[in-house]
Amino acid sequence: MTPQVELSREAFAALGGPDLVYVRPIRAAEILADTEVRIIEGIEVSPDQVLYAVHRADGERLAVMADRGSAVAAALAHELAPVSVH
Repeated sequence: MTPQVELSREAFAALGGPDLVYVRPIRAAEILADTEVRIIEGIEVSPDQVLYAVHRADGERLAVMADRGSAVAAALAHELAPVSVH
Protein backbone atom coordinates (compact mmCIF):
# COMPACT_ATOMS: atom_id res chain seq x y z
CA MET A 1 0.00 0.00 0.00
CA THR A 2 1.30 3.44 -0.94
CA PRO A 3 1.53 5.82 2.03
CA GLN A 4 -0.64 8.91 1.81
CA VAL A 5 1.01 12.29 2.09
CA GLU A 6 -0.94 15.46 2.79
CA LEU A 7 0.33 18.59 1.09
CA SER A 8 -0.52 22.16 1.91
CA ARG A 9 -2.02 24.28 -0.89
CA GLU A 10 1.32 26.01 -1.27
CA ALA A 11 3.26 22.74 -1.48
CA PHE A 12 0.82 21.29 -4.01
CA ALA A 13 1.01 24.42 -6.17
CA ALA A 14 4.81 24.27 -6.03
CA LEU A 15 4.78 20.77 -7.55
CA GLY A 16 3.87 22.21 -10.93
CA GLY A 17 5.78 25.39 -10.46
CA PRO A 18 4.24 28.68 -9.41
CA ASP A 19 3.49 29.68 -13.01
CA LEU A 20 1.71 26.51 -14.12
CA VAL A 21 -2.05 26.79 -14.59
CA TYR A 22 -4.55 24.49 -16.20
CA VAL A 23 -7.45 25.31 -18.49
CA ARG A 24 -10.55 23.16 -18.41
CA PRO A 25 -14.08 23.33 -19.73
CA ILE A 26 -16.73 24.11 -17.13
CA ARG A 27 -20.51 24.44 -17.35
CA ALA A 28 -21.87 27.90 -16.64
CA ALA A 29 -24.22 26.34 -14.05
CA GLU A 30 -21.19 25.55 -11.87
CA ILE A 31 -20.03 29.16 -12.04
CA LEU A 32 -23.52 30.49 -11.38
CA ALA A 33 -23.93 28.21 -8.36
CA ASP A 34 -20.88 29.49 -6.49
CA THR A 35 -20.70 33.14 -7.53
CA GLU A 36 -22.34 36.00 -5.66
CA VAL A 37 -25.37 37.40 -7.49
CA ARG A 38 -24.00 40.96 -7.40
CA ILE A 39 -20.92 39.83 -9.35
CA ILE A 40 -22.84 38.18 -12.20
CA GLU A 41 -25.79 40.58 -12.25
CA GLY A 42 -26.57 41.58 -15.83
CA ILE A 43 -24.53 38.78 -17.41
CA GLU A 44 -26.58 36.69 -19.82
CA VAL A 45 -25.41 33.08 -19.87
CA SER A 46 -27.22 29.78 -20.27
CA PRO A 47 -26.55 27.32 -17.43
CA ASP A 48 -25.69 24.68 -20.07
CA GLN A 49 -23.13 26.89 -21.82
CA VAL A 50 -19.56 25.60 -21.77
CA LEU A 51 -17.03 28.14 -20.51
CA TYR A 52 -13.29 27.73 -19.89
CA ALA A 53 -11.76 28.16 -16.45
CA VAL A 54 -8.13 28.88 -15.61
CA HIS A 55 -7.00 27.20 -12.37
CA ARG A 56 -3.84 27.21 -10.30
CA ALA A 57 -2.19 23.84 -9.66
CA ASP A 58 -3.98 23.65 -6.30
CA GLY A 59 -7.37 23.96 -8.01
CA GLU A 60 -8.14 27.59 -7.19
CA ARG A 61 -10.08 29.13 -10.07
CA LEU A 62 -8.42 32.31 -11.29
CA ALA A 63 -10.58 33.26 -14.28
CA VAL A 64 -13.44 32.13 -16.50
CA MET A 65 -13.57 32.93 -20.19
CA ALA A 66 -16.06 32.33 -22.98
CA ASP A 67 -13.68 30.23 -25.08
CA ARG A 68 -10.51 28.19 -24.69
CA GLY A 69 -8.40 30.55 -26.80
CA SER A 70 -9.27 33.50 -24.57
CA ALA A 71 -8.48 31.47 -21.43
CA VAL A 72 -5.06 30.47 -22.80
CA ALA A 73 -4.36 34.04 -23.98
CA ALA A 74 -5.26 35.45 -20.55
CA ALA A 75 -2.91 33.00 -18.85
CA LEU A 76 -0.08 33.84 -21.24
CA ALA A 77 -0.71 37.58 -20.84
CA HIS A 78 -0.12 37.13 -17.11
CA GLU A 79 3.10 35.18 -17.75
CA LEU A 80 1.57 31.86 -16.72
CA ALA A 81 2.15 28.49 -18.42
CA PRO A 82 -1.24 27.02 -19.37
CA VAL A 83 -1.93 23.33 -19.90
CA SER A 84 -5.21 21.69 -20.88
CA VAL A 85 -7.06 19.03 -18.94
CA HIS A 86 -10.01 16.98 -20.08
